[in-house]
Amino acid sequence: MDVAPDGIDPTVPNVARMYDYYLDGKDNFTVDRAAADRVLRIHPDAKDAARANRAFLRRAVRHVVDSGVRQVVDLGAGLPTQGNTHEIAPEARVVYVDYDPIVCAHGRALLARGANVDFVEADIRRPGPLLGTLGEIVDLTEPVAFLLTAVLHFVPDRPAFGLVDALRKAGPAGSMLVISHAVDAESHSASPALKVYARATATLRLRTREEIIRFFDGYELAAPGLTFPHDWRPGADAQTVTTIGYAGVGRKP
Repeated sequence: MDVAPDGIDPTVPNVARMYDYYLDGKDNFTVDRAAADRVLRIHPDAKDAARANRAFLRRAVRHVVDSGVRQVVDLGAGLPTQGNTHEIAPEARVVYVDYDPIVCAHGRALLARGANVDFVEADIRRPGPLLGTLGEIVDLTEPVAFLLTAVLHFVPDRPAFGLVDALRKAGPAGSMLVISHAVDAESHSASPALKVYARATATLRLRTREEIIRFFDGYELAAPGLTFPHDWRPGADAQTVTTIGYAGVGRKP
């Protein structure tokens, strides 16, 4: 039987715990595994896609640091897993942000141990309070990289574009934006996977490539532009999977 902390309903699938399951993590409940298995029956490559997304994150973070940015904010960070952001960029100050209390509890216990690592409980759909909190931790007069990997497709249009616009305005020249996002290749209502997430803690808002690239308005996209996660500067860790998303890195000029 799953035992959850007070205030957490173990009968409702949690998108962070489902993602943890895709990555073969252990911080998930029976209901999360059942929901994720339903998605896997619809999209058998979902686990491979999750791994490809994490590999993209690793390469993107190294690009950010190699570009000279020394502050990284990982928004909607999710549960700790292998290859966490501060492990990829030990020379940078890393701030993880999530609104899920379970995620934050795990994050503080497992990640926020060093002088350059913090974990903040905040809602990315409310950029004002979020940036107010970040302003106490990072120096917003210096370039900062904002990571939004596999998170914006859980946020409706108005708060999603409002968040990215607020981040762009808050970061000075040289700041960077890293995004990976599930793609709407067919009709929104046609995908049975949407029905699975409709019963979870966050619904999916799939977007077209044209909609996703709008998030980079005001940024210069780094080569190769907006592409499949496994095609973004592939290295030894890259793998080809059935495409269910796009990824890119932008720099504020």
